[in-house]
Amino acid sequence: MPTPTNKTKRKTTQPTIIKVGANEMGKLPPQALELEQSVIGALMIEKDAFATVADLLRPESFYSDQHRHIFEAIRSLSTKDAPIDVLSVTEELRTMGNLELAGGVVYLSELTQRVASAAHLRYHAQIVAQKATARDLIGLACQIEEKGYDETQDVDELMQEAEAGVFEISQRSQKRDVTHIFPVITEAFDRMHKASQNEGNISGIPSGFPELDKITSGWQKSDLVIIAARPAMGKTAFVLSMAKNIAVDFNIPVAIFSLEMSNVQLVNRLIMNVCEIEGSKIRNGRLTKAEWDKLENNISVLQNAPIYVDDTPGLSVYELRSKARKLVKDKKIQLIIIDYLQLMNANGANFGSREQEVSIISRTLKGLAKELDVPVIALSQLSRAVEKRDSSNSNVDGKKPLLSDLRESGAIEQDADMVCFIHRPEYYKLYDDGNGKDLRGLGQIIVAKHRNGATDEIWLRFIGKYTRFQNENDAYDESLYADVQYGTQSSKMNSMPIESEGAKLDDTPAPF
Repeated sequence: MPTPTNKTKRKTTQPTIIKVGANEMGKLPPQALELEQSVIGALMIEKDAFATVADLLRPESFYSDQHRHIFEAIRSLSTKDAPIDVLSVTEELRTMGNLELAGGVVYLSELTQRVASAAHLRYHAQIVAQKATARDLIGLACQIEEKGYDETQDVDELMQEAEAGVFEISQRSQKRDVTHIFPVITEAFDRMHKASQNEGNISGIPSGFPELDKITSGWQKSDLVIIAARPAMGKTAFVLSMAKNIAVDFNIPVAIFSLEMSNVQLVNRLIMNVCEIEGSKIRNGRLTKAEWDKLENNISVLQNAPIYVDDTPGLSVYELRSKARKLVKDKKIQLIIIDYLQLMNANGANFGSREQEVSIISRTLKGLAKELDVPVIALSQLSRAVEKRDSSNSNVDGKKPLLSDLRESGAIEQDADMVCFIHRPEYYKLYDDGNGKDLRGLGQIIVAKHRNGATDEIWLRFIGKYTRFQNENDAYDESLYADVQYGTQSSKMNSMPIESEGAKLDDTPAPF
């Protein structure tokens, strides 16, 4: 057999060498350097071009450090309302000490020579911005991956951090175009037309309290509503009474996020509200035959009501956002209630104090209401400043809450479209308003801030042993509930005048 020559020898396959790029995977991050050059060049040759991309780009949008420095200089000139050209940018970079880092005068001149005009500038800027968003997502994913391998890392906290990071990136990348006024007028006209067809001119979600609805016109879409009070004023009782009215009487789906009570405790409150059975009896099950009958006759009201509850403890705003989006999509939720704001957290967000954290929470809740186009009602605690103010029967208003009493953050007042206070003078042993009005068993709902309407005050009747608010003139007579029929129409309890002794039946202080 002939000895193989060099020509007949089998060729050995050499392994392919992959050069490692910007990361260990051998891949370069998403980038568009030529488009970055085009954008920067266009900004220096076209007057007022910066305004075209100001809402899209930031220094971090550019992959090249040189381009970041140049864009910072351009943005600085725009802020000063100074002309933007290669000479002014050069001088601004020199002043900032970044001229050499930006590539020097030669590179700036080259950039202006690469483009003839600012045509397609915004389109190119959008691509640059998209590449930056992709890099942000990759960076976040790498960070989460690294922490995922850390055995000491709490998984729940890691999930919240991941969600917070994605939320921050999405918020930064979401841009809304300017809209001509015509379609907006059309939408506003349609809403007014629909509102005119509703009884009582209610354009939003009715609360079931007509006097309150006269002030608010119902809870409006995209509004953040803060309902604040001191402990034991009946915050939870008020929103649960309202949730029952909305879901039962109007068949409108409601979501309740309870950070303070469990689902069972929350439902027990609703049972007390609807069936008029005291909480102690519900907890120990010691009901009379008549009460068992009342429970069986009325429990179907709640069973069929479109009420959805979540009792996740320590709920973060980012978890809330995720769950709320799903509820709106799957269950057509039209109102979100949060009990209460100070028990939420902003895990994964950057903050230096509790006040800053509450600011982040309130701002996120406002963004959530706007994104989902539903009213978001959040309960909030008030500071102890209320307790320190003087009060007497001659100064019954002394204990009324003020906007300055909102606890932990002025951002709550700033972000809220509406702020309502709950005030029960009876709690402070104030039984008379000085004009002969008996305040026992009454709660005042104070609309202290109303961005789109008037402020005012109304009175509701508070029944402590049933943890229920109802209209001041609604009947309070147990015999009426034996055969009450619930539906989309008002129930019997909302159609009867109150009996003369009714004011004395709710003297029991609220246990909640």
